[in-house]
Amino acid sequence: MEHMHMHGSHDKLLVFFSYLIAVAASYTVLELAGIVGISKGRRRAFWIVFGAVIMGMGIWSMHFVGMLALKLPVAVAYNLMVVLLSVLVAVVASLVALIVISHFRRGLIPLFMSGLLLACGIFGMHYIGMFAMQIGISYRADYVTLSFAVALIASIAALGLSSQIMMNRKAVGQRKKLISALVMGLAIVGMHYTGMLGATFEPENRSWLNTGVVLDQKWLAYVIAGGTLFTLGMSIIGVYISRRFSRKDTELLISEKWYRSLYENNQDAIVSIDLNLRIIGSNPAATAITGISSKEFKEQPLTSMLDIITIDDQQPIRDMFIQSLAGERVSYETAITHRSGQKVDISINISPVMVDGQVAGIYVIARDITEEKQAKEQTRYLIFHDELTGLPNRRMFDQLVTQTIEDHQEGQEPFAVLVMDFDRFKLINDTLGHLYGDLFLQEMSSRILDNVLNERMTLARLEGDEFALLCRFSREKMNVTDIAEQMMSAIKQPMHLKGRDLYVTASIGISFYPGHGQTAEELLKNAGTAMYEVKKNGRNDYHFFSEDLNGQIMEQLELESDLRKGLERGEFTVHYQPQIRTADKEQIIGVEALVRWNHPVKGLLGPGMFIPAAEVTGRIVELGNFVLREACRQMRQWHDAGGPLIPVAVNLSSQQFLQYNLLEDIRDILRETGLAPEYLELEITESMMMDASRASAILNDLVKSGVRISLDDFGTGYSSLGYLKLYPIHKVKIDRSFISGITDSSHDRAIVATILTMAEHLGMQVIAEGIETKEQLDILVGSGCRDIQGYYYSKPLAAEELERKYLWPVEAAG
Repeated sequence: MEHMHMHGSHDKLLVFFSYLIAVAASYTVLELAGIVGISKGRRRAFWIVFGAVIMGMGIWSMHFVGMLALKLPVAVAYNLMVVLLSVLVAVVASLVALIVISHFRRGLIPLFMSGLLLACGIFGMHYIGMFAMQIGISYRADYVTLSFAVALIASIAALGLSSQIMMNRKAVGQRKKLISALVMGLAIVGMHYTGMLGATFEPENRSWLNTGVVLDQKWLAYVIAGGTLFTLGMSIIGVYISRRFSRKDTELLISEKWYRSLYENNQDAIVSIDLNLRIIGSNPAATAITGISSKEFKEQPLTSMLDIITIDDQQPIRDMFIQSLAGERVSYETAITHRSGQKVDISINISPVMVDGQVAGIYVIARDITEEKQAKEQTRYLIFHDELTGLPNRRMFDQLVTQTIEDHQEGQEPFAVLVMDFDRFKLINDTLGHLYGDLFLQEMSSRILDNVLNERMTLARLEGDEFALLCRFSREKMNVTDIAEQMMSAIKQPMHLKGRDLYVTASIGISFYPGHGQTAEELLKNAGTAMYEVKKNGRNDYHFFSEDLNGQIMEQLELESDLRKGLERGEFTVHYQPQIRTADKEQIIGVEALVRWNHPVKGLLGPGMFIPAAEVTGRIVELGNFVLREACRQMRQWHDAGGPLIPVAVNLSSQQFLQYNLLEDIRDILRETGLAPEYLELEITESMMMDASRASAILNDLVKSGVRISLDDFGTGYSSLGYLKLYPIHKVKIDRSFISGITDSSHDRAIVATILTMAEHLGMQVIAEGIETKEQLDILVGSGCRDIQGYYYSKPLAAEELERKYLWPVEAAG
């Protein structure tokens, strides 16, 4: 029998509702994907199941409303069991797809597989649902295939976007979700109506399936559409509310993780204590500081932590815990004993944990400040101690003297302050270098500490080579002069440095409290004044302060100020002392240039009055160069005037000798004045020879330039014979200290005779200075000394007077 084929039409409003259902279902699933992405454990499983139900029900509702939108010429009954089966297929397919995509979020293969599963579910749901209709249906294969392709594409797109949202909720915004839902809804609806286009209906008697009921298609469709949209809307609202709670939970979780990370990774030790004063937790830093593990800490009473704290600090810290339980935050520095036995300095903060305004526990936060404390102590040490010698410095010495004044103030009990520096230290520093100068100061301070000091004394280094000694005793209990002599005795012992023995002396000034000052500043100043008095009088001694010295110091300061002005004004002049050769006929063989100062107030001053001031103020090089230039100019003038071709001897100061440009300066002066180098004789002292290699280089350069070298004050220093062997020396001067005692001392006569014999064998000239009497002269001449300089023949003379007496005496007489 030929079948009657039917084609139906669709209710456009219901078609639109079916599209809305597909869009709403798609949007809801995308929202659920965000919830699934941030959920864990059971909550995650719940949202996957809920999402599968929403997705399956949404797709089924769209399908069923679409089927009900179909209007056929005959009434159609539906098999409810088959309808329910189609619902189940949609939900199960959605569930499987979501599970797959939630566990395998990355990669095209998991996405395709889950999309294929979902597409199969949608495809099966659609055709199972169609099978529920109590009517014959035939399909075109091409439309069926196309509908499956549309379902697959829609499924892959939906699950791909869901996967992206699961991994990062913020990756897809609301606008993109809405557009995606519209497109996905269109794809799902497209799949349904593509399948419907390929369907042809015909009446058919399927009695074995006639278990269906005739439904009012139009109103049932509206009810299902409305109910589904309401359900999806409520789902979206539920998702929104859940997301708000989930966000709070997430924020709490993140906050907890941040706190836990801060707790665990904090460099400070943190120990948590409950209200029962039991330890409930600790971080790794607490283990590092104490050596006690977190397991050992936990559930222990607070006393277990107190036991490792320094005994003296345990009770104060107990009191602090009580304060903290009352809501107060307290801090303290103490020390603990690490399990290894090592002492650890820590800074403790004890802070209450406040919950709803009530103390819920205590945090003990401890920081290891061992290195910080050591650094502070080192800094404090350096502030109050000299880095080179380890002695107290000026700052600490001032405080000690001030404190001693306070201790002695009531009874005015006296104590002493000694200020000392080393004679000729600058020369050591300049010739041997700062390294050896530092070694020298370290050795000397050690000698004083070892040989002089007791518990009532404190030695300090003020600056450079200046030291101070505080003696906390009265004159009656101990004689300060004994201390000064002990210091001088310890210092004067030879010190072996750079291959030779150095002999150094010291100048010491002494002041007493309360007579010489009421403050540390006054006592140090007055002791320093007394020390400078020693230096002015020849050094290597000690001197007590007196009021007379204040006037002398002021006079010295004025002199130093006048010195600068005197150089600028040309107040200095050069006198010349003749050097005589004793023979049948006495003759002048040379002159020594000696500087004088025509002071505008004090008159003519000898070098002993201002040379120390020139050395202190640094003017000695300028003054020495003036003498050198003037002496060379004058001698060249005498030579040009027909005077005897004799040399001029000029003393070099140690500062001049150590100038890097000494040779260049001398050559410039000789070139400027026109004096031949062989007529310049430079007088040096043994103290300039401490650095043998440097001194030898300087002297050899000078001799190569044609200048002659004379060793002044011969015999007063040390290692003199060594100097004669090492250096190019042309002449030696016998010091006046031997000449003054030559008439009374056989030892002095023996020394002079030895010097003369030695010089003769070495091919050197010898001249004796400081001859003042005929008796001294006769002894020297008898010993074989022919060259003489001293007051016996003449004092130093101005140039004009020397000309008149020695250079042109006949013309002067005429």
